[in-house]
Amino acid sequence: MKCDFLIIGGGIAGASAAARLSELGQVVLLEMEEALGYHASGRSAAMFEENYGPAPVVALNKASAEYHHCANGGYLTSRGFMLISGPGQEQQFRDDIKELHLDEITFAEAQNRVPILNPKTVTHAGLHEAAQDLDTDRMVQDFAKVARAAEGRIVTRAKVTAIRRDAGGWQVEAGGEIYAAKQLVNAAGAWVDEIAALAGVAPIGIQPKRRSMARLPAPGGHDVTKWPMLMGVGESWYAKPDAGKLLVSPADADLVAPHDAYADDMVLAEGLARYEEMVTTPVTRVESNWAGLRSFSPDGSLVLGPDPEEPDFIWCAAQGGYGFQTAPAAARLLADLVGGHASELDAATRAALSPQRLR
Repeated sequence: MKCDFLIIGGGIAGASAAARLSELGQVVLLEMEEALGYHASGRSAAMFEENYGPAPVVALNKASAEYHHCANGGYLTSRGFMLISGPGQEQQFRDDIKELHLDEITFAEAQNRVPILNPKTVTHAGLHEAAQDLDTDRMVQDFAKVARAAEGRIVTRAKVTAIRRDAGGWQVEAGGEIYAAKQLVNAAGAWVDEIAALAGVAPIGIQPKRRSMARLPAPGGHDVTKWPMLMGVGESWYAKPDAGKLLVSPADADLVAPHDAYADDMVLAEGLARYEEMVTTPVTRVESNWAGLRSFSPDGSLVLGPDPEEPDFIWCAAQGGYGFQTAPAAARLLADLVGGHASELDAATRAALSPQRLR
């Protein structure tokens, strides 16, 4: 099958790229699993915190805000974000609330929102009311609908096994089929450097890092529905309400090889212990656990745009922990770069996201 853009990877990066590139030509998306959003995208904390991430990421967050609020009826619901610290962590707390633009609140105010906070260990708290939950599954599916409506094709169970370059473009073998495309979009998450190697393109030094999660019963039988997301200073752990339960993560970032990730029991236990130190209700049962791989570039920002040495090989990579909140603006930038259109993002931000910076 021939197309203009062949996208490898069906997470939020690939799905959003498919939607925007379908405005420019025929799109085919290949996903090696049986459904879209199987790996990192399906294991996201699903938050929109506009000030979370390095400067280029924050620029993408801000440029994505209108889409998150308005597109298809909006993808956001109110949540809030609270940072808490303990003894000896005051300087880290000051650094964090400045970076995240949080308002410091009293312990009484914090405990009013989260009754299980421990007055013996929680020394400071900061709050950002505007942080919101993201409907991540609907976002992936809506981007896929846009691509399909433009006669794009989405193929699952299509693991890429070979890539060749010839005078006519790219030839990709996946799931026993051969796909031909003028331009190849690498949105393969933790596997982007492996895809680059198959294509004969220099890697970008992607760093897949495991992030683990445990689902707990609602602590002490509390109604957690309106609790904010909680995070320990230095992103040492976080907890987030989810469907009447509480998700707790050790906020681990262990470098691993690309694989279908699973939680490390010891890492999870250590993270749960850090969470327990700050609350009055001990963890008595873990209902389930899992892990995902967040993929980072060496400098921590996304990599978006044509490869400087192979312009028909397009990077849509290194979403890190920011994939959903940056996706609308990241996909728009990608399409603008490929289509030769002016971008709403300033030159410094575009340069900080370009593959050129890593060569």
